[in-house]
Amino acid sequence: MWARLAPLLRAAGHDVFAPSLTGTGERAHLASPAIDLSTHIADVLGTLQYERLQELVLVGHSYGGMVVTGVADRAPERIRTLVYLDAFVPQAGQALVDLVRPEVRAHFPTGASEVPPLPPQAQGMTDPAELAWLEGRRNAQPIKTFTQPLALEGRYRGERVYVFCTGYSPTSFAPFAERARNDPAWRYHELPTHHYPHVSLPRETAGVLLNYA
Repeated sequence: MWARLAPLLRAAGHDVFAPSLTGTGERAHLASPAIDLSTHIADVLGTLQYERLQELVLVGHSYGGMVVTGVADRAPERIRTLVYLDAFVPQAGQALVDLVRPEVRAHFPTGASEVPPLPPQAQGMTDPAELAWLEGRRNAQPIKTFTQPLALEGRYRGERVYVFCTGYSPTSFAPFAERARNDPAWRYHELPTHHYPHVSLPRETAGVLLNYA
């Protein structure tokens, strides 16, 4: 998912890590109903620990906002800047299912153990070449990654950045963008594209991130 963006950041002299969460990408064979949000937080915490990472710019896209919020709360000493890229910004005790628009919530199949990804067209993507590139790169996720409430202690006090994609509507991310835009404690940026700016605008997205790297 980050294949168009990561090389640009590396070319600028930065180390880039894009860990695949359990049950997704090349780790799709590990998918099971037992996987929840805590599993994915542990995946990223393991990357931080075993790669000896410090002074991070930690980026979460979409659902990834749930994950990076939990990671930052558990390892605040490792993270300098927390970036939400068209992503959910949860509060303590909230699950993703609490934060999506009702029509998106209705997309969750009743009684199922996993949730398929939304069609990219519903998230603003229309370019045939981009749609072809995205095909096969997204997986269904275990339902518990969306329904487990996030436990937070409020330990992260570092810099927060929100990047809002303005090129499609409706979007579940507008409330988070509005909150960040009006809060002087946040840094705020906009990208005129659909929900996947790291696919459609990799150079522009890299340019935003390089402000903080």
